[in-house]
Amino acid sequence: MIKSRLSVYLEPELMAALAAYADRRERSRSLIAEAAIASFLSPDADEQREAALSKRLDRIERGMARLERDLGIAVEMTALFVRFWLASTPPPSEAVRAAMRKQAGDRYDAFLDALGRRLAKGPKLRQEILEDVPAPEAEADSDPVDLRKD
Repeated sequence: MIKSRLSVYLEPELMAALAAYADRRERSRSLIAEAAIASFLSPDADEQREAALSKRLDRIERGMARLERDLGIAVEMTALFVRFWLASTPPPSEAVRAAMRKQAGDRYDAFLDALGRRLAKGPKLRQEILEDVPAPEAEADSDPVDLRKD
């Protein structure tokens, strides 16, 4: 089978890249260009791009699901802590509140330091929580610290 001749004009940068690639592969420039044109015109190219795009979208979707799960854990943990703290801590008197305001900045800074150490070292809370484990109905009713308002 006799091949047909084709003359094309390439930008100097593209021609240099083609020459370098052909030299690295020890193939002719014509063979590399022919393979590139065949790949571009192949109907499989569209399917390959679609498969690659699908794979990327699936990875993004899994990442979003993990973020949603982590956010849900953080919100529930914060709500449970606040409910427990409010239920177990009596409101302070006005004199005690005035004294506490003076210490609030130092206590907050200590909290941020502790949080920073925890985030730097790990393990993260989300890693300690089991995934996909449904809570048994019988145990949910016997929770000694159930602060939910029904």
